[in-house]
Amino acid sequence: MIQIGDTLVSFDIIESKFICNLSVCKGACCFAEAASGAPLEKGELKEMLKVLPVVWDDLSSEAQEVIRKQSVAYIDSDGDDVISIVGERDCVFTCYDEKSICKCAIEKAYLEGRTAIQKPISCHLYPIRVSRYDTFQAVNYHRWKICKSGEVLGRKEGLPLYKFLKEPLIRKFGMEWYEELEQFADEWNRQ
Repeated sequence: MIQIGDTLVSFDIIESKFICNLSVCKGACCFAEAASGAPLEKGELKEMLKVLPVVWDDLSSEAQEVIRKQSVAYIDSDGDDVISIVGERDCVFTCYDEKSICKCAIEKAYLEGRTAIQKPISCHLYPIRVSRYDTFQAVNYHRWKICKSGEVLGRKEGLPLYKFLKEPLIRKFGMEWYEELEQFADEWNRQ
């Protein structure tokens, strides 16, 4: 583990190669069966409610019905705010493109300039997961079989996970934190 500020970063973050391969996985991390939806950080629920009118027409009728009944998020069995899911499968913010690739309606609206709100940071960081403890945050690579094609493509292209996820890592922890991670990775790789 690497310590940067109040974070403990797994060596997997710098050693593993990864590039999302949407043409193969079809965005499965947004629709694969899971115990609960993606975790939300403090303040993100308010953002999700604020962006809802912007993305409403991009959502499926089933997602709209779930949102009407229980809102965009709920408290899971661990006591965490998580995004609501449709039929124990799709995130309520999923939408599909013409190639049946699952996309995030919030990210789509953000990229189209319709909102300044980005998708939840846990989604932006995936397959990195951040766990908060009393005195530190653990930053780990969450390996899931649905992301195997991302590992294969990452190894083929030689792109480390932390470089693939540079933008969300900076969004979460800041540029100074990222530069420290990058400096450590450079030194680690020289050894």
